[in-house]
Amino acid sequence: MHFLPENIDSYVVNHSQQEPKILQELSRETWQKVLNPRMLSGGFQGRVLSMISKLIQPKSILEIGTYTGYSALCLAEGLADDGELYTIDKNEELEELQYKYFQKSDYKNQIKQFVGNAIDIIPTIDKKFDLVFIDADKSNYLNYFDLIIEKMNKGGVILSDNVLWSGKVVEVLNSKDNDTKVLLEYNKRLNEDARLETVLLPIRDGLTISRVK
Repeated sequence: MHFLPENIDSYVVNHSQQEPKILQELSRETWQKVLNPRMLSGGFQGRVLSMISKLIQPKSILEIGTYTGYSALCLAEGLADDGELYTIDKNEELEELQYKYFQKSDYKNQIKQFVGNAIDIIPTIDKKFDLVFIDADKSNYLNYFDLIIEKMNKGGVILSDNVLWSGKVVEVLNSKDNDTKVLLEYNKRLNEDARLETVLLPIRDGLTISRVK
C-alpha cells in the first residue's frame, strides 16, 4: 500500500540507495516461488530498515516474522561485529529458502533462525535487545509487545510494521475484523506507554519507531 502519489513515491525510491545484489536475488526468487510475495519488505523499506540498524549499531536484534529473510538481511547490515540477530517464523516451509540466503550473506555466522510460535520461543532467548522488528500476525502484536518490552535495553528501538493496515485504521471498524481491532489498540498503546517515545511513519503500510526511555 502506497500512501503517496505514484510519481512522488517513484521519485523517493529513485533517490534512495538501491538494494544490494543478494537482496535483488532473494526478492526475485520470492516472487517466483513463494505465495503472497507482497509480504516482502521490498527495496525501499529494506533500505529504511538498514539505515535505522546502521544508526543504532545493535549488538542484539530480534525479528518476529522472518518470511523469506529479506528484512533480516537488511537489519543485519547494521549489526555490531560481534552482534547477533535472532529471527523467528512459524512457516517451516520457508526455512530452507531463508537459510540459503543467510548462508550466502556476510552475516551467516550472526543470524540465528527459529521456526515455531514466537510467543513460545521469545521467552527462551536469554538476551536483552537493542533492536526489535515486529512483522508477523497482527492479532498477536500486543502479545509480542508484552513479551519484548522487558527484554529491551535502555535506548533500544522497537520497529512495528503494517501499522496503517492499508488505511483500515482510519475506517469504520468491522466488528469481525480482529486484526484491525488489535492494531488500533496496539498503536494507542505504543503512543501512550510512558516507557516509550513513539513516531509513526507513513512509509509503505506504516512503520512505527518506538524508543525505550
